[in-house]
Amino acid sequence: MKNYSIKDIAEIAGVSVATVSRVINDNGRFSEETRKKVLRIIEETGYKMNYSAKNLRMKKSFTIGILVPDISNSFFSEVVQQLEEILFAKGYSTIICNTSRSSEKELAYLRILEGKGIDGLIVISGAEKFEFDSSSSEKTIPYVCIDREPKNQKDTIFISSNHYQGALESTEELIRKGCQQPVIAIHNQKSTSAKERLKGFKDALKNNHISFSNEQNLLYVEIGNSNFEKSLLSFLAKHPATDGIFSINDLIALELMLYLKKNHIDIPKKIKIIGFDNTNSGKYTTPSLSSVKQNTDLIASHAVNSLLSLINNNVELGKKILVPISLILRESSQ
Repeated sequence: MKNYSIKDIAEIAGVSVATVSRVINDNGRFSEETRKKVLRIIEETGYKMNYSAKNLRMKKSFTIGILVPDISNSFFSEVVQQLEEILFAKGYSTIICNTSRSSEKELAYLRILEGKGIDGLIVISGAEKFEFDSSSSEKTIPYVCIDREPKNQKDTIFISSNHYQGALESTEELIRKGCQQPVIAIHNQKSTSAKERLKGFKDALKNNHISFSNEQNLLYVEIGNSNFEKSLLSFLAKHPATDGIFSINDLIALELMLYLKKNHIDIPKKIKIIGFDNTNSGKYTTPSLSSVKQNTDLIASHAVNSLLSLINNNVELGKKILVPISLILRESSQ
């Protein structure tokens, strides 16, 4: 089988080599008719771009690194999947690095990604503010942060759901449904998202003239901890007036529902619950789980467009993009 060159493709299509290059890279001006014609000829001839030569020439790897703290988390995995699909459609491959919420593992992955010559980096969530110095690399590596506050905002673009608004609306919905002593179920207060959700919860109480105290309104829980049920029952014994729970995420909300039902505490009659992330499993519980839905499509789109603009030096650093949320009401908060 003949090995076709880009010059061969241009001759068959009746266009210039530059036009074929623009079509392949989806960059520049050409008609839709030309695009279809060139792509059809590429498919028919089995033409393969010599990416190694192209990468050396352009000083690009057409590879993007993605740091994610827990790929098993449904929200993170959904965002990663959408990032990969958008980047692939734009001609980029991805290296997905699951850090397991370990700072040591994250640092090791950053060194590996630098060695791979990635063109850019997308960082998803994490407890600590993110900092990345690629000055020791052969090239500067731009990065964007999703739901993780950068240590130096002027160096990047920060994309985040409106976690504050999600918590505020959820808590006010519980109060609107008659809850007089709502609590927030939380596992940490370090991450950007956790801080914003706690702030939204507190402001909802304040707006409705309900006093807040750490002892009465904060329920600390941990997924996978054998003392989860004991901690919940102990809290309810101390605060029997608890009638609503805003959970910082759906995983915790589903655990709460499991143990409340096990101990014959009626949901939503005795305690109403609203989670965060709108995971698929919440639709199939009994009762079904009310939750805050994050717009993962828009988050991924903003992240990719922002990063590619940074790579091409076409955007101003220091921007913050806040993505709206929506409250999905189901049986658990009725």
